[in-house]
This record gives sequence, structure tokens and C-alpha cells, in this order.
Amino acid sequence: MTYTSDKPALPESTDQLRARIPGWGADLDPKDRPSVPKLQWQEDRTGAHWDFPDRQPEKWPRERSIEHKFLTPVFGTSCPPKGVSGMIRRLAYRKFSEARAAHWLLLLAADRVDAWESHLSSFLTARPDNPVTETGVLSEFSRHGISSRVGQKRSDVKHQVLDPVIVAGPWVLAVAVAVTVVRKLLRRS
Repeated sequence: MTYTSDKPALPESTDQLRARIPGWGADLDPKDRPSVPKLQWQEDRTGAHWDFPDRQPEKWPRERSIEHKFLTPVFGTSCPPKGVSGMIRRLAYRKFSEARAAHWLLLLAADRVDAWESHLSSFLTARPDNPVTETGVLSEFSRHGISSRVGQKRSDVKHQVLDPVIVAGPWVLAVAVAVTVVRKLLRRS
């Protein structure tokens, strides 16, 4: 019985466990492990038809760490770097080691720039970004967002005051800059 002053029972020995549980301790002795023949190197059973795998063609210069001599044989091409964010990414890989904070800070900055490039390019489409619905602000009013935070001792309440500034601030700033530019252009003409 737990939480009593009595001395706890000693654990079972290896032999007792092996007698009571069929297959117990299969990982102790490699001879008892069923996967051991698969883990042993067999020259004639690898199945590989190459010494070094065929290389994926590099259609444009890919970013690669300065620590590595060449790209891996296969690499991702789903999101090639483009625009200003791509230039920032190339700079991060060309100048800084992956062990440097500057490398990762530049990549973070490139992600932010890429997000803004995507937002701005969405205005050239038939369905531009809608910051009100895409940030989930409306769910605060329809899904008990405020009442779920009051009196709950949640840690996110501390930064809740900053959320509108962080989410809406860049959009408000962008609109203010656009209005200022349009006004200056109208005054000139």
C-alpha cells in the first residue's frame, strides 16, 4: 500500500520478471532481439544502386550554409526566394555562419518582409487580404474571447493590451502612410 510507514516491497528480479512476462527483456541481450539481423551490415543486402545519390538539378543558385561544401543531393524548391525577402535570405546565407545570431535574425527579418510582400501583392488581386477576418479579431466578440480571460489567471492577459497594437498597428500605419502619400500627390496636381 502506498503512503504508509511500511517498508515498500522490493522490485522483482530479472528472472522473476522473465518468468512472469513472456518476452520481457528482449532488448537486454542482442541475440533475443528480433530486429538484430536487420541491424547488422550486410554488403550484399543494402539495395542501394549508387555510392552517392543522384543530385537534384539546381535551376538557380540556392542558398546554402557557408559551413557546407555543397547542397544536399535533394533539397526543397517549393518556395524559392523572391523579392526583397529573397535578397535578405541570400545575404544571411552568404555572409554569416549558422552559428551566428545575425544569420537567424536576418532570416527572421526576411520572413517579416516576405509577409508584407505577400500582403502588398494581395492588393493587386481580385481578393485582397482582409486583416479583420484573417487575424481572428471577430471571434473575440462572438466566441466569448473577453469573458474567457476575466478572472481565469491566464498568462496571456498580461500582453492582451498589446495585442491590438501588434496586430492592427502595422495595418493602421500602412493606411496612414498611404493616405499621406495620396494627399501629397493630390496637392501637387
